[in-house]
Amino acid sequence: MKNYELTVLIHPDLEMNIEPATAKIKDLIEKNGGKITKEENDGKKRLAYPIKGQDFAVYYYYEVELPADAPAKIESALNITDEVLRQLLVTVDERKLKYEAKQAARQANRVDADEEEGSEEE
Repeated sequence: MKNYELTVLIHPDLEMNIEPATAKIKDLIEKNGGKITKEENDGKKRLAYPIKGQDFAVYYYYEVELPADAPAKIESALNITDEVLRQLLVTVDERKLKYEAKQAARQANRVDADEEEGSEEE
C-alpha cells in the first residue's frame, strides 16, 4: 500500500448538501481496497479559470493508502462522476515526509530545551 494525496473539486451547487458526494468518493476509495487516513474540507473557493462552466468549486482533500491497481480505477471513476469537476491523485514523496518528521522532532526538542532553561532561571 502506497500513500497518496487526492484533491477533488466538487460542483459548487452541492455545497449545502455535500454528504452524498463525499460519501460516493469515500465508497469508491474503500471499494478499491483503500483506506482514508485524513480528510479535509477546504471550503468553496474561486477557480483560476472556469471548469465545466463553473467559476467556484468546493475543495476536498484526502490522504489515502491505496494498493497498486487502485489509482487508475479511482481516477477513471472520478472523471465520469457528475459531482466532480476535477480531481488530482498524486503519490506522497516519502523523503519529504521523513524530512518533515525530522524537522518537527527538532522543533519539539528546541521547545523542550527552552522550557528547561526557563524553569532553571526561576
